[in-house]
Amino acid sequence: MPSRRQFLQQASTAALAVSSSTFFGRLASAQTAATADQTVRIFIDGRRSISPLDRNLFGSFLEQLGRAIYEGIYDPGSKLSDSSGFRKDVMQEVRTLGVPIIRYPGGNFVSGYNWLDGVGPKQDRPHVLDKAWDTLNSNQFGTNEYMQWCKAVGTLPLMGLNLGTGTPEQAAALLEYCNIDKGTQWSDLRRKHGYAEPYNVKYWCLGNEMDGPWQIGHMTATEYGMKAQDTARQMRYVAQDPSLQLIACGSSGPFMPTYLEWDREVLEQCYDNVDGLSLHRYLGNSRETDGDSSKYLAMNLTMDRQIAESLAVCDLVRGHKRSPKKLWLSFDEWNVWYRARGGDAADGHRKEAPHLLEEVYNLEDALLVGGMLNTLMRNADRVKIACLAQLINVIAPIMTNASGIFRQTIYYPYAWALQYAHGKVLNLLIESPTYEVKGMDAVPYIDAVATTEDGKTSLFLLNRDLAKGHAVEVVWEDQPRSSVLTSQVLTGSDLKAVNGFDAPERVKPQAFDKPSTANGRTKFEVPARSYTVIQWGA
Repeated sequence: MPSRRQFLQQASTAALAVSSSTFFGRLASAQTAATADQTVRIFIDGRRSISPLDRNLFGSFLEQLGRAIYEGIYDPGSKLSDSSGFRKDVMQEVRTLGVPIIRYPGGNFVSGYNWLDGVGPKQDRPHVLDKAWDTLNSNQFGTNEYMQWCKAVGTLPLMGLNLGTGTPEQAAALLEYCNIDKGTQWSDLRRKHGYAEPYNVKYWCLGNEMDGPWQIGHMTATEYGMKAQDTARQMRYVAQDPSLQLIACGSSGPFMPTYLEWDREVLEQCYDNVDGLSLHRYLGNSRETDGDSSKYLAMNLTMDRQIAESLAVCDLVRGHKRSPKKLWLSFDEWNVWYRARGGDAADGHRKEAPHLLEEVYNLEDALLVGGMLNTLMRNADRVKIACLAQLINVIAPIMTNASGIFRQTIYYPYAWALQYAHGKVLNLLIESPTYEVKGMDAVPYIDAVATTEDGKTSLFLLNRDLAKGHAVEVVWEDQPRSSVLTSQVLTGSDLKAVNGFDAPERVKPQAFDKPSTANGRTKFEVPARSYTVIQWGA
């Protein structure tokens, strides 16, 4: 009889097979040269789909960290803010993007946060030390401000709960404060604070990265699993709402020594009481890649593998418990992040809204973000929430200063996904030439994903080839599409080019020649080092 650790090893082996199936099988991407002429062929059939696309797959994240909140979305001293202190230019940008869900208030911050410090009359709220980032928090922005801001920009709240220093009872009290109409201690407190209508928050994260020794309240997997189970039970007792969706903490990333084993032990405790499992991933062109841009642009494939491995563990526990319930994944932190990781931390010592983690993104970062979005879309059957971390100023696509905002390079692939990816994700057959990357399977030059809704089909293509463009032939296997509604490309000769307040459009989308369709086939060429979106009408 194999041990549980052996079971886990078997799960990992199965996950690798699933990972290959996910990207190279389910997408049927050829691992050999496509044809003698090296043309990339993408076979599209609108009847063959992976899954409906949950819009929450394109969410984002705001943590009480650096200038994400203060000087980011909330800046009452600014001439650009409204009477509530919300930056109007930022609100307009987020509304235009159409971000569907935003996670708050953390992140590492949440594990030491007392939500009661951030409600009630502002003059009575305490200034506190945020131990996670060694900064000061004025608590002028809290739960009610967040809910009002979400309503103003048209997004859903994804609330993070303190399961570090916090207790299950305190978590249930916050749910009661937010979701119960009236007649209870905490709902009546909300009404006393001036907010009569409940917020009816559906999605809740049960803590953050509790596997990490850096986390306030870090504990073992079994301890956390039991705490998450108790929290979930108490929240369900309070809510009496079957639509409530609770997300347990999975591993912080594949780099953790407890990776996957943590997830299994947690779920053995709380599987019956939760709906989803979180996972996080940050990529960078540094230690993992040794600065090799060819490898860097293939790193989104390691996200595919991480998703497959996490699902293998979820389903392993499901099998152990003989449960009819299938968990989904919340990829509630993902992005490129490797430059501004810790060198500026001393600058934030005991300050309010210091400039922390303000990563400056270049063209190759944007291309990889496009690849990461492709990964999320092709796993839409089990990944139902994902949050680009973060939204404003802190490792973010949007940056602010006293006079306005600018869009970082990574803004554009994210905006394209929000604008053009709708309906269901299609199960593509892709034939692409490949290249070799140390430590990885053969990597296709072209990474593609497509969605369709109401007669509109959108195709997203990452060309990882740093030297040359690739001819692409789209073969329409059901109804050919010939009317091109959108055709744009993000590319350039300098992979290290960045945007800034001094040059806000150094890297931006360019018009891409609208491809023509004949005899059920659409032909075009994607340039080297590029991310392209094409949308066809019926």
